Amino acid sequence: MFKIVKREALVASSVILHEIHAPRVARKAKPGQFLILKATETGERIPLTMADTDAEAGTVTVIFMVVGKSTALFASLKEGDAYADLIGPLGRATDIEKAGHVVCIGGGTGIAVLHPIARAMKQAGNRLTTILGARSADFMILKERMADLADTFLPMSDDGSVGKKGFVTDALKEVLEQDKPDMVVAIGPVPMMKAVSEMTRPYGIHTLVSLNPIMIDGTGMCGGCRVSVGDKVKFACVDGPEFDGHAVDFDGLSQRLNAYREEERTAMEDHKCRMEMAP
Repeated sequence: MFKIVKREALVASSVILHEIHAPRVARKAKPGQFLILKATETGERIPLTMADTDAEAGTVTVIFMVVGKSTALFASLKEGDAYADLIGPLGRATDIEKAGHVVCIGGGTGIAVLHPIARAMKQAGNRLTTILGARSADFMILKERMADLADTFLPMSDDGSVGKKGFVTDALKEVLEQDKPDMVVAIGPVPMMKAVSEMTRPYGIHTLVSLNPIMIDGTGMCGGCRVSVGDKVKFACVDGPEFDGHAVDFDGLSQRLNAYREEERTAMEDHKCRMEMAP
């Protein structure tokens, strides 16, 4: 059992932080790697990329949005409760290098995934421009942490309640025109990563994205997390989760992510009914 030592609701009840006691994982984990978690013995296996690790305290941190039955179950766990299973670290770690000017772009809960990567890029001696996007100020997670890491911090929001009104691509357009970066890391919703990759393509800027397709075992055996990258089939669990954004088939990825949308909706409705009927 893996005990939750800290629980925090970052955005009302929809975005939750769990700091989990897992000493062996915390000692080995690197930026970009992920975990597979199960709330109960019969629960669904859910992959979540780590938002932080603390080897000294023996903890790993995940941040997730409640979007279905399993994440709703995760969110119901309180401080002192425990996950039945935690497997990791899985996936290939981010290739951290001193590239020069690195632009880190995060949207939604992708900001959590971006956090340890941005920190490692800064520690490697890079000049960091960080662009964050959210619906509103309330939905921009880890804002202070990301701002502290950045040499230039550019928050964007749909309603203008934090930073400038607009999208991350609006801020990226200005950066590309005024201070061309040597590398871009973009993590967030698939449409956002696709748009960023298309913007950097004409400039020939190495663009890294992190993918989160449907995944089951996390070891490359089931094939559920396959994605098309450069006309080749890759498995996000062992070949990724990070890939060259200019080579990813984002349209195919979107189709696979929506494959079980109806089943997810039905499961979530059933979960809500059970919770309402519980004494």
